[in-house]
Amino acid sequence: MVEHWSPKPGVGSSSLSSRADKKSKMGIKTYLKESYTELIHKVTWPTWSELQNSGVLVLVATLVIAVIVAVMDLGFSRIMEFIYSLLF
Repeated sequence: MVEHWSPKPGVGSSSLSSRADKKSKMGIKTYLKESYTELIHKVTWPTWSELQNSGVLVLVATLVIAVIVAVMDLGFSRIMEFIYSLLF
């Protein structure tokens, strides 16, 4: 197996075991601190208008899918009623 090295300084090897060793040594305090820092400084939060636009998009998509499923249900129901009327 060939070992690949990153061109970036300070980045470890691609070996999964070496990365697992580093992760297992991280304490809960360090984990919480890094998680908080990432949430506050690295995450890009959407604006209120972006949230509203996304919400409207989800609502419209849900309604379209619900109408499609309702039409399919009605169609299959009619087809099954026709088949049952032929059999009984």
